[in-house]
Amino acid sequence: MKNSIGILILLILTLSITAQNPSVSNLYVGTFTSEGAEGIYLCQFDNSTGKISLHKVFKGIEDPSFIRLSPDRNFLYAVTRASNDLEKSGGNIQSYRIEPDGNLVFLNKQVSNGEGPCHVDISPDGRFAAIATYGSGTVSLYPLNEDGSLKKASITIHNTGSGAHPTRQTKPHAHSTIFSPDGKQLFSADLGTDKINIFNVKDNKIISAGQSYLNLTPGAGPRHFKFHPNGKLMYVINELNSTITTFSKKGRKWKTYQTITTIPVDFTEENYCADIHVSPDGRYLYGSNRGHNSIAVYTINPKSKKLEWVTAVSSQGDWPRNFTLSNDGKFLLAANQRSGNIAVFKINPENGIPEFTGYNLELPAPVSLEFQ
Repeated sequence: MKNSIGILILLILTLSITAQNPSVSNLYVGTFTSEGAEGIYLCQFDNSTGKISLHKVFKGIEDPSFIRLSPDRNFLYAVTRASNDLEKSGGNIQSYRIEPDGNLVFLNKQVSNGEGPCHVDISPDGRFAAIATYGSGTVSLYPLNEDGSLKKASITIHNTGSGAHPTRQTKPHAHSTIFSPDGKQLFSADLGTDKINIFNVKDNKIISAGQSYLNLTPGAGPRHFKFHPNGKLMYVINELNSTITTFSKKGRKWKTYQTITTIPVDFTEENYCADIHVSPDGRYLYGSNRGHNSIAVYTINPKSKKLEWVTAVSSQGDWPRNFTLSNDGKFLLAANQRSGNIAVFKINPENGIPEFTGYNLELPAPVSLEFQ
């Protein structure tokens, strides 16, 4: 009898530890099915060692090129591209509920109101989703239901204008949308017009703010951007001229503060920047280079907040379209689209430099990474 009770207690403890499993995180991967992938991939990541492994594939989702989890981590949203035969608008935004075991349960979808949807963000209070479409240069706002499902877009903004580049900037190309830390504004980078457009979020709509846009250097091609944890700095990575531009907030106005290169001065081949992230403690900034195939590393000066070049480390693959930081900021994972692999780096706490761990997961056309 005593032995049976002892075994039962041990079994309960084991199941409890396994269920919590705090050392393992779920990592969702968006891909290009048009380049050989099968949908959204669920990986498991060991937060102590950096080991990554494939757990499950959610098939039948066409080109889920960018994914974002809700602030409470209970829902996943994906922008998906589709052929005109399947969707005349050019694509969709889809919503999924995340089960306790990591499985995705489809909720619903709405049309993207533009061709080539490429980015999605969720407001800090979880009430709205916002997407950008590259092909049509539109920005749309979607109210969310309490169950995580999507309502129809409450408004779609059609950007106008062009830029200096003769082939890449003949019309607007909205490439990303991010809500301000307080959720009261929505910012959108338009690669085609060299602008960061600014909208106020009010009454389920977005309207141009008093400062309606920020100008980038002609031909820069702003792609992605991130706010510093203090909320007073914004770092924009520019795809076409391989730079990062910092904007500083003075009162209610944003002003250009600094522009710095993402590649070594002796690199003369073609390069196209992609993604950008700030470390959770606000000490370091990272940007990805496609062509140079590297992650650019900067320190953020603790007083001036200016970027200071440190180095560029190999992404351990070809065409790092997207990368992410682990929730604790100790690891960096790079998604190399063309070589089909996700490389894991341990971030040196002394200097912020990502050091390759040797862990590398082969996976077709990974283009978006999101930790639960």
